[in-house]
Amino acid sequence: MQESHHNSTENLDVKVGKDGFIESILEKIIFGSRWILSIFYLMLVLTLLLVAVKFVKEFAEFVHVFWFIDEAEFVTGVLSIVDKTLLANLLILIIFSGYENFVSVIGIAEKSADRPKWMGEIDFAGLKLKLIGSIVALSGVHLLSAFLEIEGSDKEDLAWMIGLHITFVVTGVLFAIMEKIGHSAKNNH
Repeated sequence: MQESHHNSTENLDVKVGKDGFIESILEKIIFGSRWILSIFYLMLVLTLLLVAVKFVKEFAEFVHVFWFIDEAEFVTGVLSIVDKTLLANLLILIIFSGYENFVSVIGIAEKSADRPKWMGEIDFAGLKLKLIGSIVALSGVHLLSAFLEIEGSDKEDLAWMIGLHITFVVTGVLFAIMEKIGHSAKNNH
């Protein structure tokens, strides 16, 4: 009985081989699976296009009413345009950094004279910090817009917006502190 178990184990070793044939195949499949993420990044590029369409539509509406609105509505319109710009910047940051961190280096950008300075330098931890920073900025823009139109705003909604904004800020600070602690720990070892 034990000898038959030993023979089946030897057969298994032969199937796997000394070089780890099965292991090599599995690792190639797992390593190649990162390309599935490219679908997500392509959809984010399309989302960026949708944000651009929304931006143009909103800008056209803003230009149309520009001469007839008061100062608060003007600032709210500008903030809305800034909001879309921040959102587009956030999408670009996620697309470039995510692709380079998890899929592949964007080779064509390495030779480009107008390659953004931050590209290729943001690791996953840096991406998380920039992401939470962008969320805080977007939240702040929405909160400021709501305060500019405070007469028509529901006070309970404003309280929720303030609470969420504070949550985002605290989360960002905690992420930054955790990253600093983790970075210090790496440097000490």
